Amino acid sequence: MDHRTTGRGVARPAAVTLDDVRLAAKTLSGVARTTALEGSRHLSALVGAPVHLKCENLQRTGSFKLRGAYVRIAGLTAAERAAGVVAASAGNHAQGVALAAALLGVRATVFMPTGAPLPKVAATRDYGADVRAHGQVVDETLHAAQEYAKETGAVLIHPFDHPDVVAGQGTVGLEILEQCPEVRTVVVGMGGGGLAAGIAVAVKSLRPDVRVVGVQAQGAAAYPVSLAAGRPVALQSPHTVADGIKVGRPGDVPFQIVEELVDEVRTVSEDALSSALLLCLERAKMVVEPAGASPVAALLSDPGAFEGPVVAVLSGGNVDPLLLQRVLRHGMAAAGRYLSLRVRLTDRPGALALLLGVLSQADANVLDVGHVRIDPQLQLTEVEVELQLETEGPEHCARLIEALGGAGYTIIR
Repeated sequence: MDHRTTGRGVARPAAVTLDDVRLAAKTLSGVARTTALEGSRHLSALVGAPVHLKCENLQRTGSFKLRGAYVRIAGLTAAERAAGVVAASAGNHAQGVALAAALLGVRATVFMPTGAPLPKVAATRDYGADVRAHGQVVDETLHAAQEYAKETGAVLIHPFDHPDVVAGQGTVGLEILEQCPEVRTVVVGMGGGGLAAGIAVAVKSLRPDVRVVGVQAQGAAAYPVSLAAGRPVALQSPHTVADGIKVGRPGDVPFQIVEELVDEVRTVSEDALSSALLLCLERAKMVVEPAGASPVAALLSDPGAFEGPVVAVLSGGNVDPLLLQRVLRHGMAAAGRYLSLRVRLTDRPGALALLLGVLSQADANVLDVGHVRIDPQLQLTEVEVELQLETEGPEHCARLIEALGGAGYTIIR
C-alpha cells in the first residue's frame, strides 16, 4: 500500500471556509438527510478501537453528491438558472444534479460515460434530467459537458472543482463532529477530492487534532503523484472497479485544500475493495458501491494504522446489480471463501459420488463440477474433476485439502 503524509492539519485555505460550510448546511436544511452513524463491532475489534460508519449510502439519491450539487445550483442567479445546468458524471453526481435541479425548478442536462451503470442512468432520467452518453471515463465526459456549456450558456455544475460543491460536501464533516465528538480519525474515499476537501475544512477548522485520511484505488490514484509534484497531475488511463473514484486528475480547488489539510492519502487494491464491499454487506448490512467501501478497504488493509475512534465514510450505495455480483464473487475469493481445484480420479462408476461424499463430510458446498477426460497427462483410465467450492475461509480450505489427501485423492491446483 502506498501512502504519504500530506497536510499540516492547521491552516485553513481561503478557497472554502468553515463559514461557507455552515452556510451550506443551512441551505441544505430540509433537503439533505442527516445520515446515520452506525457502529461496527467487527471493524472495531479489528482496529482495536471504536469504528463508526457514516452512512451517506442512505442519503437521498444514494450518495453524498446531492449536498454539493444543491448548494451550487441554489447559489445561481435567476438568469443562470434560466439558462439551465449541465453536468458530467459516472452516476452519483448525475443523480445529485438531476434531483437538485428538479427541486429548484432548473433544467438539467447530464453527460454520462458510455457504459455507465444502467440503474444510475435510469435514476438520473427519472429525476428529470436529459441524459447524454459520451466518452469512456469521467474526464472525457466532463470535456463534452464543458463544450455544451460554451455552446448553450448552461452553467456547468462540476462534480468536485468548485467552492460551493466542496462546501456542500463539507456538511458531512459537520455531522460527523456532532454525531461522534470523540472522533480521532476520519477516513474518506477520494476521486477528484471534493468530499475529502470539504470534510477536512469542517473537521480541521473545529478539531485540528482529528486526523483526516483520504483513500484512493491503486489504479486511479492521482493524488499521491500530484501531491509529490505540488500540483494536480493527470493520469493517462485510470482503472478501477470503483467508478465513483475513477478520476484522472484532482480538481484545482480540492487539491489546494487536500494539500493543506488532509493528513494522509492511502491507496487500496481491487481485492481490498471487493473484500470491503463484502464485509459491509455481510457484517454491517449495508449495500455500498466499491468507491463507498474504499475507507473500509483501508481499515482492512492496515488496521493498526488508525487511531480511534474512527469514522469511515460510506460515500455511496449506487451499485449496478451485475457489478455487485462480480465484486462479491471476487471479494469471496479474496477472503478465501471460494476454492478452485482439480482432483484426479479413476474413471469408473461411482467415483464422483465418493469424492462428493468426502467433500460433504468436510462441510464444503459444491458450486460447480466439470470433467476433463482429454489431456495428454491423463492415463486411459483417469479423469480429472474440476471443482468450484464455497468454503468458510482459509482454514476451512486447508482442512478440505487435507481431507481429500487423506482419502487418497491426487490434487492438482
